[in-house]
Amino acid sequence: MKILTTLSRLCAILAGLLLTGITLMTCYSLIGRNTIGSTITGDFELTGVATGAAIALFMPLCQLKRGNIIVDFFTAKASDATNAQLDRLGALMMAATFALLSWRTGLGGLSAYETQSGTMMLGFPEWIVYAAMIPPFILTALIALTQAVMGETSDEEVNA
Repeated sequence: MKILTTLSRLCAILAGLLLTGITLMTCYSLIGRNTIGSTITGDFELTGVATGAAIALFMPLCQLKRGNIIVDFFTAKASDATNAQLDRLGALMMAATFALLSWRTGLGGLSAYETQSGTMMLGFPEWIVYAAMIPPFILTALIALTQAVMGETSDEEVNA
């Protein structure tokens, strides 16, 4: 689990750097537009593709910390053992979902590569965004599968 924790933190750091870059670019573009009438061409396209990649990069840490929304309305009065089993089942379903997302994102990336699909203004290759999303999706699936098999992850293990 230590390797998965390190990789998920690395993904989150990369996502933070990506979002910081987007923020700086947007500020530069807005200041330029409102002061000297010059802007960065395609800034909204770059924001869109970078945000998509950043969201994917945050998913492993979210799963590791069990940060997804849990609706416990029906299980609030269930025993701890029942809730633990349901959490493991939920983690298994999350692993299957992210494995499916990884596969379909890979197919989408291959399709975008084969058709040389790009953004409207800049022609930025869309397959690059797909390729950036696949590793964090696979990592999220592995983390969820580990949680399903091993059960509850201790806070010390995640925070170490």
